[in-house]
Amino acid sequence: MSNLVSADAAAIIAVTFCVLMGALAVFQAALIAGAPIGQFAWGGQDRILPTSKRIGSATSIALYAAFALLVLQHAGLIAVIAWPEFADIAIWVLAAYFVLGIIMNGISRSVPERWTMAPLCAVLAVLTVLVALG
Repeated sequence: MSNLVSADAAAIIAVTFCVLMGALAVFQAALIAGAPIGQFAWGGQDRILPTSKRIGSATSIALYAAFALLVLQHAGLIAVIAWPEFADIAIWVLAAYFVLGIIMNGISRSVPERWTMAPLCAVLAVLTVLVALG
């Protein structure tokens, strides 16, 4: 089967994905620093996150970096994963993760989280699928 997304398009999509991951990392860093924007994350129950959720935000930043590396690798922009077969499977797992994120954020009790993070997960899911098809 030929690639459904050109290499140039996949590269642009991958960079766009990484920009969004970077923005989310900045958001999570702000939460860690105590910014009163917790209504947009972790169920929206805390304006300022408690320590346990700040640890979750730090973990999220590390995951975002791994997600970015995976997407960049799959788009052919970098080569950091030694097993291409792993990357071929992991990219679809990542897409499924973002689909799950749409659902989980969509049922959040926090209206701000529902209206920002669910659509953002939808965009990330689409970008991931497009890179996967490249």
